[in-house]
This record gives sequence, structure tokens and C-alpha cells, in this order.
Amino acid sequence: MKTSRIHHVAIICSDYERSKQFYVETLGFEVIAETFRAERNSYKLDLRVGEHDQIELFSFPNPPDRPSRPEACGLRHLAFVVEDIEKSVAELQSKGVAVEGTVNLTLDKR
Repeated sequence: MKTSRIHHVAIICSDYERSKQFYVETLGFEVIAETFRAERNSYKLDLRVGEHDQIELFSFPNPPDRPSRPEACGLRHLAFVVEDIEKSVAELQSKGVAVEGTVNLTLDKR
């Protein structure tokens, strides 16, 4: 199997409105579609990340808590490529986002 890139990442959030605000207003991702699924009493929010990638943000009533250990199964983190890491960190901090240590990587620009 030859894979060319990630199509999307799916995230189940605990607070839909807060998560939507973070991804749309704080990070500036574009909303592709927002769907309320009545049979599940939940939302699905499709977000555009850059030119090709997407995040699917799901909400469910009373989802189970994530285990507290960071090495537990499940989504641990998302990583985004940015043009200027220091500028991006400063922007996030100016919006009240706590930022842990960062790793500055040089990526192959394919």
C-alpha cells in the first residue's frame, strides 16, 4: 500500500462549543461542514487544515474520560506544520493557550 498523506484526523471532544471555538477562532481553521446527528445527539464538525488535510471533530453525550497517562491508547497529540514556530507560539500564548516545550524540526518540503 502506498500512502501519500493523511486525509483527516478524528477527535472526540468533551465540550463541543469550547473545542469548536478553539479550532475555528483560536487556530483559524476553516469550517467545511457542521452536522447535527439527531440519532446520536451529537455534532460532527469538518475543519480544513491547510490545503489538503482535515480534522473531524465529534461530540457525544457523556463520552468516557481519557486515561490520565499520556502513553495510554488513543490520540495523544496533533502536530501542525507552521512557517514560524516562535511566532506561532507567541500568537497562541497571546490567545491564552498554554504552550509546553516545542520541538523545531526541519521537514522535507515535498
